[in-house]
Amino acid sequence: MDMDKTQGRLAGKIAIIVGAGQQPGGTIGNGRATAERFAQEGATLLLVDINPAWAEDTLQAVQQYGGEASVLQADITREADCRTIAQTCIERYGRIDILHNNVGSSTGDRKTVDMDAEVWDALMNMNLKGMFMTCKHVLPHFIRQKSGCIVNISSTSSLAARPNLTYKTSKGAINTMTQHLAMENAAHGVRANAILPGLIDTPMAIERRARERGVAREVVRAEREALVPMGFMGSAWDVANLAVFLASDEARYITGVLIPVDGGLLAKRG
Repeated sequence: MDMDKTQGRLAGKIAIIVGAGQQPGGTIGNGRATAERFAQEGATLLLVDINPAWAEDTLQAVQQYGGEASVLQADITREADCRTIAQTCIERYGRIDILHNNVGSSTGDRKTVDMDAEVWDALMNMNLKGMFMTCKHVLPHFIRQKSGCIVNISSTSSLAARPNLTYKTSKGAINTMTQHLAMENAAHGVRANAILPGLIDTPMAIERRARERGVAREVVRAEREALVPMGFMGSAWDVANLAVFLASDEARYITGVLIPVDGGLLAKRG
């Protein structure tokens, strides 16, 4: 399905999507949904993932929109790979306009007294340090061209009580890092914002929990839906639609904000 790439809200923009791969499951993940929406809106995409097969699935999905895209395998816990992400985008497409950071995990997380220090390090490296390093190596290009947009995927867990330690802590740090990036680079024409998804129906959220607990996916869905004021979970498209807005020129005067996509979940705190 070819589309007019000069008319989209992201027409002419080059976007790096880190964590663009599609994990197996019955629903679409945030990375792939964002890639599809960016492609629909005219962006050229560098699809980055540690799993090249997952990234190739996303590539096939975005090619239906007629835009240019390619895949890069990278491990964002390695600084050399983060440097390569930025370099590869410049080599392939000549510039970078958008950095969308979508990588995160809570596997192995525990309450404080049960938390293994090695698991803490692994989760913090992936969730926080990796995001810092992708920003570090893209920012010089943004500063040089006097424009650029960073969208970091955080979580409502950063602002709400959670049973586990590390995921919440890392996402809270992403919030403060995003605000710092916004203030540090505003004079260079660079914007940085964070999206805080709530209970979203993605493979990472549903399939993993169902598998770990040995229950049906619908059990997990029902439990999560009962917590949401609107009565249902969001989808990755809800996250992706906000990502399009924040990456577009429509949001040119918005920086340093943390925006929940949560069906009112955080508002329950009162």
